[in-house]
Amino acid sequence: MFRLSGLTAKGEQHLRHVLLLSACLAAPAPLLAQAAPANLAVTIYNDDLALVQDTRQLDLPAGRTRQEFPGVSGRISPETVTLSGQGLGVVEQNFDFDLLSPSKLMEKAVGEEVTLIRTNPATGAELRERAKVLAVNGGVVLQIGPRIEVLRDDGLPVRVVFDGVPENLRPRPTLSVTLDSARGGARPVTLSYLTRGMGWKADYVTLFDESAGTIDVQGWVTLTNTTGTTFDNADTLLVAGDVGNVNGGYRPSSRTTRRAGTESPDREQLGDFYLYPLKERTTIANQQTKQVSFLDVAGASAHRAYVFRNGWLGTMDEPASASTVLQFSSSRDQGLGDALPAGTVRVYQKDKRGKAQFVGENRIDHTPMGSDISLATGEAFDVKVQPVVEKREKLGENRWRTTMRYALTNARSQPVTVDLIQGGLWGDVRISSESEKSIRRTADEALWRVSVPANGKASVTATFDTRY
Repeated sequence: MFRLSGLTAKGEQHLRHVLLLSACLAAPAPLLAQAAPANLAVTIYNDDLALVQDTRQLDLPAGRTRQEFPGVSGRISPETVTLSGQGLGVVEQNFDFDLLSPSKLMEKAVGEEVTLIRTNPATGAELRERAKVLAVNGGVVLQIGPRIEVLRDDGLPVRVVFDGVPENLRPRPTLSVTLDSARGGARPVTLSYLTRGMGWKADYVTLFDESAGTIDVQGWVTLTNTTGTTFDNADTLLVAGDVGNVNGGYRPSSRTTRRAGTESPDREQLGDFYLYPLKERTTIANQQTKQVSFLDVAGASAHRAYVFRNGWLGTMDEPASASTVLQFSSSRDQGLGDALPAGTVRVYQKDKRGKAQFVGENRIDHTPMGSDISLATGEAFDVKVQPVVEKREKLGENRWRTTMRYALTNARSQPVTVDLIQGGLWGDVRISSESEKSIRRTADEALWRVSVPANGKASVTATFDTRY
């Protein structure tokens, strides 16, 4: 006798193993035989967006027919689909993303009859019974003759055989298109659409040789595919830049470019975006991360620097570490010689034993060729700065004069240069006096390049006239 019980989570898992489609079941015949892709091209953007262009050679009859395109992305944006081919008009299109699975088969069988096959473990004899599926709500409720039973996980060998596959269940995401063809015959047809679930990012591995003043940089493209579909042997093109889309969000700047470049790299552009084609066709498998090299530079000029930024005209109670910064260029001469897509730069440096050690990382934005890059990788252990308000006096209504002193210390055995930046200089702030000449770095920042001797100290004083 078929045993009764509620179906637990474990039982639901067991049900996936016991459901069996009979090999002799008649699946719905396809409305039109589907040719394999003749040419597949994928353009991938940074922000989880890709353009798929799928060209297939189809033999179409004249008149109205329905053509199925299995294997499209499971995260396709149906409203972006276009289909082009000589003498073709599109009447209607449907995207079927309800995928064939044991649980889906059972859900679609509600109200229908299935065949239960139970095997006696002792004798091997099979008992077949027709059952009507009443409900699949946390468990499978069946009606067998006058009995109401619940399929349970009791370890007994039970199979469920279905009479057929529901028409709207697909083994893969499928786009079906009703076409009106002016003539019959074979011709190439191109299906194009945008999809989420596919993107790329750049990662950089940098080996810094401080004694030689150089860096070696390896740039990697990391592709990800979570569309539910594998794209075989695709001609793949990567687009670097922020493409406008209604689902896009704010991207904060990482503030690593000291000076924007003005050089043009030797690579193709599309409007205001740079293109990074993969050299060979590649398969982008579903649920896969793939890495491809796109930059390999040895011996570019680089040096270490120290940067400290005081955000406002105030006193710090104790000294704070300056940032350790790696400075290099993306210029053609003495630099990396390319436009750099946004990504994470990881910096390694050899110790005295010659072993490369990780010393920090940071992000860069999309960076034009010829830019000066200042990459903060951590905080300096031995280089400290303490800003102090020496005096603050009122000059008149809403006018103030603030005298600042910046004390810099260096516990290293070599002299260092610190880029000392005072921020918060909005409006008509004026530096009325200073012990060293500053550079107005931006509209609200002043910069002093301060030399601090080995195992020594240095100081800078400046007086600011402000409105408040």
